[in-house]
Amino acid sequence: MSTLPANVVRLPHTNQIDALLTIIRDKATARGDFIFHSDRIIRLLVEEGLNHLPVVDKTIITPTGNEFKGVGFKGKICGVSIMRAGEAMEQGLRECCRSVRIGKILIQRDEETAQPKLYYAKLPPDIESRYVLLLDPMLATGGSAIKAIEVLLSNGVAEEKILFLNLLAAPEGIIAVTSKFSKLKIITAFIDEGLDNKKYIVPGLGDFGDRYFTWP
Repeated sequence: MSTLPANVVRLPHTNQIDALLTIIRDKATARGDFIFHSDRIIRLLVEEGLNHLPVVDKTIITPTGNEFKGVGFKGKICGVSIMRAGEAMEQGLRECCRSVRIGKILIQRDEETAQPKLYYAKLPPDIESRYVLLLDPMLATGGSAIKAIEVLLSNGVAEEKILFLNLLAAPEGIIAVTSKFSKLKIITAFIDEGLDNKKYIVPGLGDFGDRYFTWP
């Protein structure tokens, strides 16, 4: 995409990011290496996501007895993974935020209607008071993401308190999500060329969940 919507953030194209993405895109990459390098990107995504949370002024006393005027996070957060691929991103969130609450949403395509259908949702009981990091490695058509966002909204989460984190995004998915939800924020590592006739991201990296959890 030549011009990104205002609520879409892409990680800077550094040599490190490009090298990590090249490794996980390679079909010859072994599962252990795929997991290791995917986890590195996920950690970078989480750190960038945290950068977009609001802060408040906070004054503390250092061990030298001096006052320091810094900042602290405003409000509580939680993660919500779109099963099953999104579960691969949970550890990266835990490594940045100790004891973070994590919810789960299972969405699958209805074979009769071809529309995304909610099968399961377990969310923190106070989710409406939290900022939510929605986790899913791939944003293709946007169908599952839109359904998951609707679930969050129906449980009282304010749209502007949702940050959607993913490794790869297709322009079609970005347009679908941002045209419907203009207040949330999408944070992605890379925006690919688009979707093929089977709705797979190209050049893509294959099925992220299969490669992370079950690839030989």
